Amino acid sequence: MATTLKDVAALAGVSVATASRAFQRPELVGATSRAKVLAAAADLGYSPNRSARALITGRSGVYGVIVPDLENPFFPAVLKGAQARAHQLGSQLLITDAGEAPEGELPLVRTLAAQVDGIVLCSSRMTEDSLREAADITPLSLVNRVSPVLPGVFADPVPGIPSAVRHLHRMGHRRVGYVGGPSVSRSDAVRRTVIERICTEAGMEWTDIGSFPPTVDGGRSGAEAVLLTDVTAVLVYNDFMALALMERLRSFGVDVPEEISVVGWDDIEFSSLVTPGLSTVRVPRYDMGVTAIDLLHDGGRRRNGESHLECLGSSGDEDAQGRSPRHARIGLPTQFVPRGSTAKVTARE
Repeated sequence: MATTLKDVAALAGVSVATASRAFQRPELVGATSRAKVLAAAADLGYSPNRSARALITGRSGVYGVIVPDLENPFFPAVLKGAQARAHQLGSQLLITDAGEAPEGELPLVRTLAAQVDGIVLCSSRMTEDSLREAADITPLSLVNRVSPVLPGVFADPVPGIPSAVRHLHRMGHRRVGYVGGPSVSRSDAVRRTVIERICTEAGMEWTDIGSFPPTVDGGRSGAEAVLLTDVTAVLVYNDFMALALMERLRSFGVDVPEEISVVGWDDIEFSSLVTPGLSTVRVPRYDMGVTAIDLLHDGGRRRNGESHLECLGSSGDEDAQGRSPRHARIGLPTQFVPRGSTAKVTARE
């Protein structure tokens, strides 16, 4: 005979209603009671029927996540955070790759919408019009993207970038370059603005070296462009590119950091394992994934006239900046991490 929810409730010593909420609405159940229910379910080999749950609640218990490139090491930590939070909420993730094709994101939203309760868009490069169209199809939250009409979480370049630029200034650098990412990237445009402002304040020259694909090949092309300038230090769109840029510079006989200092962005795991270690701006990627699921969970429930704001640390209908959680935009702080790829100016100054 198949194990039922009633069996789970009896073993856990709770009501059937409490056991049901532990799976369907875990945020409404105390931690102790939910732990008893989950332990009982594990002991009995019970798993809730998601199809039946969807018929009863109108929710599938699944969230979709669209990333531009699963090979980019920025995203695993984001996905781990999203998955951990989804599991806490009794949900699962369905992950897909847009293949670095902005025009492919909206079709993926249309495809996933029937299967999920909402979608997290990571580093989306859709136009605002396309985002609005996607939001009419299913609840959305954004990672690494700011939109005036959608909730999202992003890495605030302050204080990370100012700290990195001032570190280079203390090391004697006066000519700094930026190897950027895709020209359609909103976060890239924000970083350029912050770099220009801080360099101007510090009396440093900065060179926009160009826009490149956020890949290994993009980093190598960026290295070749760097050699056509007189900069003594470069900031790079992401660590993936920065590591490839360092490798290509060395292949041309350029010493990092003695001739050119390099600063990345993300602090992926490989950044501390190479020699020299990559100085970088640390991004709270895991926390971004957690927050994105919280915002999505809240947005989906608000469509049903309910509100959930645990992720913002508030009990009201607005965040600390006075915005509705439906449109909450949360900037998580970044931190500069100095390592061996930056040094005092010597040979090229």
